[in-house]
Amino acid sequence: MKRILVTLVSLLSLVHLAHADEGMWTLYNLPPAIYEQMKLYGFELPAEQLYQSDNAVKNAVINFGGFCSGVVVSPDGLVFTNHHCGFDAIRQHSTVEHDYLLNGFYAKTYEEELPNEDLFVSFMIEQKDVTEQLTALGLDKLSIDKVDEFVDSIENVWQKEIRQQDSTLRVEVKPFYEGNSYYMTTYRDFNDVRLVFTVPKSMGKFGGETDNWMWPRQTCDYSVFRIYADPKTNGPAKYSKDNVPYHPASWAKVSMEGYKPGDFAMIMGYPGSTSRYLSSYGIKERRDAINAPRVQVRGVKQEIMLRHMRADEAVRIKYDSKYASSSNYWKNSIGMNKCIDSIGLIQQKQQFEEKLHQWQEETGYLKEQLDFGKMAELYQKRLALTRIRTLFVETFLAQDQLTRRAWKSNWGMKVQGPEDKPKKQYIEFDDNSEEWDEATDCEMLAALLRNYRAQVTDKDYLPAFYKTIDEKFHGNYTAYVNTLYKKSLLMNTGKPIYINKKSYNKDLGVQYGLDLTELLATLNAERKQLSIDIAEQEKYLCAAKLRMEQDLPNYSDANFTMRMTYGQIGEYTLGGRPSGYYTTARSLWEKMQKADQNFEYFAEPVMHELLAAKDYGKYADQLTGTLQLCFLSNNDITGGNSGSPIFNNKGELLGLAFDGNWDSLSSDIFFDRQLARTINVDVRFMLYMMDKWGHADRLLKELGIK
Repeated sequence: MKRILVTLVSLLSLVHLAHADEGMWTLYNLPPAIYEQMKLYGFELPAEQLYQSDNAVKNAVINFGGFCSGVVVSPDGLVFTNHHCGFDAIRQHSTVEHDYLLNGFYAKTYEEELPNEDLFVSFMIEQKDVTEQLTALGLDKLSIDKVDEFVDSIENVWQKEIRQQDSTLRVEVKPFYEGNSYYMTTYRDFNDVRLVFTVPKSMGKFGGETDNWMWPRQTCDYSVFRIYADPKTNGPAKYSKDNVPYHPASWAKVSMEGYKPGDFAMIMGYPGSTSRYLSSYGIKERRDAINAPRVQVRGVKQEIMLRHMRADEAVRIKYDSKYASSSNYWKNSIGMNKCIDSIGLIQQKQQFEEKLHQWQEETGYLKEQLDFGKMAELYQKRLALTRIRTLFVETFLAQDQLTRRAWKSNWGMKVQGPEDKPKKQYIEFDDNSEEWDEATDCEMLAALLRNYRAQVTDKDYLPAFYKTIDEKFHGNYTAYVNTLYKKSLLMNTGKPIYINKKSYNKDLGVQYGLDLTELLATLNAERKQLSIDIAEQEKYLCAAKLRMEQDLPNYSDANFTMRMTYGQIGEYTLGGRPSGYYTTARSLWEKMQKADQNFEYFAEPVMHELLAAKDYGKYADQLTGTLQLCFLSNNDITGGNSGSPIFNNKGELLGLAFDGNWDSLSSDIFFDRQLARTINVDVRFMLYMMDKWGHADRLLKELGIK
């Protein structure tokens, strides 16, 4: 017995050294050693209260809209998520006359809460490993390029089966551990989600791109929604004025107690994508052929968007969300490349691969399958193609309105009209002029066309319309783009565009879309077999790592399924300088005074007054006596975790995760446990704004705040 105890303690010590704080863990199969480590950090709840029990912490955590996370915080279905997660919903309700982005919003009654088309939330009901079932059905006999289609077909069968038992459920089957395992997750979706409260943009996005990914941070990054349900069943229902607030069986209790260094911290949410198992060759491709060209192209279009947004309020409303989406991973890519080089990540991976190769030689594991020389050769062949494809995607996919319509006319546009009368078949675009501005789009597209040609010197990868620009428009990109917008049939709205007429086939915009489609098909075809072979080698690399480290717990890369990460509250040290672990109202007020130097530090006079208060009442921290705004923890998160709740040792809500720090932006591919930190907005800051700015008494009462 004593020997067993010593072994367990040794294992826990090893876990602490190698894995403490790192890891995006699935909950249904959480390794016992990880739970024991959580207890050593101060976690007080029994293991079953994480996932299994009726009031499990995971029951309050939601997938918000398919792109973020959130948490249910009241018996009436109130949801907290980040301001930037609710940003587009807020924008869609905003007009120049009622600018909720700029001025904030508070629904004083249920009737004033605003519905949002296509917005949904999902609750995870169950998760389980289905690798054996898929293997028994023939998964392991398929080549890697056939696997996705096979898994999708099985998922459809299982979806029908579960719908017969409960029509409100759906299932997803996703690969884990680079496709070495497959898990099935069951969800319940609610499609009636309404906007309840948001702070003004000056607070919800305070600091803008200046402070994005940076610490210290003072952003009040949260918004409030509510789930509505069928009044008879308390279950999911399409939007109806007769729907009522959803009543969950359990919800997250808000904590007013705060935190101190070393306190336990747990985050649950839906991290989007990480590549921690990626080879050194894959990291080099990420740095040189994805991140670098992404930064270059986005820099071009963001300068144009920002200039037009600052000149016109109507344009700002239309492009705020687009700019934020573009700039977020523009800055992330800059920071990631900086970190890859500063910590020598490629060299670290190469050293590990040498160790793994030596272990393979000794054991013979995957001897005829995992081939490091082949992997290097495959990546070298794909590198230039990946760079060109990144430039193409960043330039031409989902940018300006004309290009979007050009893609849609060739890619999945629903054709209307009688099938037996082709001449009467047509496509039709709705009037969405409230979503874009012609002057902004035209300048952006002309600049992007010019930039793509400058970056791609191989003429084989220039779309054919560049010949038209040269010959008919004498190299004038602006003239070409203006002609597209003024004369192309694709810019007609609200009336049929007949697709079998000569005028359609000769249309400059239609031809533009065909040329883009043709080149993308060429790029995809040239990369296809290389990508299949690379994916196979990466799968083997992951399998070898798992086998070599089989005595240690290993988590799978993020794939937008629910994960838990544990850690502690605390600062980090860089260059001998401590970062501090929280920010104060005073620090925000001081930044506001610099608005004449940086427009992203602007805040309304009322915010100056609120943040300069001498007494913050019940929202002040008991130890420091001030209003604490944002704080650091060493939890392991990535994109998709935005809006994730951060809990204390009792499973109570401390705030919301919303960002990572600049000094560890390589964390999608490598977790640096010395520097990696999560930036969280303090729930007391959120409630203070709800109270003192919004005067949202009914919401505070609903949350149990006296």
